[in-house]
Amino acid sequence: MKQTRLLKIFAVVFALGLTTALAQQTTTTTTTRDPVAGTTTTESSTTTATGTITTYTPGTDYITFRTGGTTGAPVRYYYTKETSIFDPGGHAVTWSAVRPDLPATVYYVQEGDRMIARKIVLSQPTVIEKKETTTTTTTERP
Repeated sequence: MKQTRLLKIFAVVFALGLTTALAQQTTTTTTTRDPVAGTTTTESSTTTATGTITTYTPGTDYITFRTGGTTGAPVRYYYTKETSIFDPGGHAVTWSAVRPDLPATVYYVQEGDRMIARKIVLSQPTVIEKKETTTTTTTERP
């Protein structure tokens, strides 16, 4: 009886520990030194941020993004042609699906003082309104 209870407790503690370990974000930093040039290069792995897109203006090279609640200053994430955008189902979408006040997760790397977005996953399905305009032209015959 005591062994069964002990095994149950162990299983619960193990499951909680595993869940916590999987939820944590790890960042790997690799430092390379070039003895000839005397330079040091530091690379870090992709990191994630979950929050809300606060501004996106087509034609710019960045979005502003606020993590957590409504407090705190938004952070600027730069994007490139290689930045991918996905809906919650994992399907690729275009930049036209990005709009302010949209919850999302940004996967980024730090390059110098800039945070470069590699992937953006929207947390809500995208709804794109399509407006159709019909023009009727009437010509009179003589």
